[in-house]
Amino acid sequence: MPPKKSNTLTEAELRLMKILWRRGESSVNDLVVAMPAGEELAYNSVLTTIRILEQKGYVEHRQEGRAFVYRPCVAEAEASRSEIRHVLGRFFGNSRERLLLSLLGDEEISQEELQRLKQAIESAEPDAEERASNEVPR
Repeated sequence: MPPKKSNTLTEAELRLMKILWRRGESSVNDLVVAMPAGEELAYNSVLTTIRILEQKGYVEHRQEGRAFVYRPCVAEAEASRSEIRHVLGRFFGNSRERLLLSLLGDEEISQEELQRLKQAIESAEPDAEERASNEVPR
């Protein structure tokens, strides 16, 4: 039985998406040339990966002469949120609290990071459902 298709990004897919988010429209050849040193991929590997990204709905193409030009159709922030939701569901039972406690338990977290997290928590808005349950009826 073939493996289940995933809408999350593999490392190779993410490398190409980062290039597309930075550069905008790019041909396969443009992507090959733009690969960071030490992370180069062959033309055929980039072509295969970009086609997978298109199947997953992350990119779309238009034809320019004989070449296809690809562009992202998912914003980087949206892809990031999707990946976080995936990790949240897969490892933390959709509990933001468990995720945050895991981050806080990381021995490599700095005092500055803790302070920024505290400020972010203090300024966070509750979700719409929580706001509605906290409203006082008139």
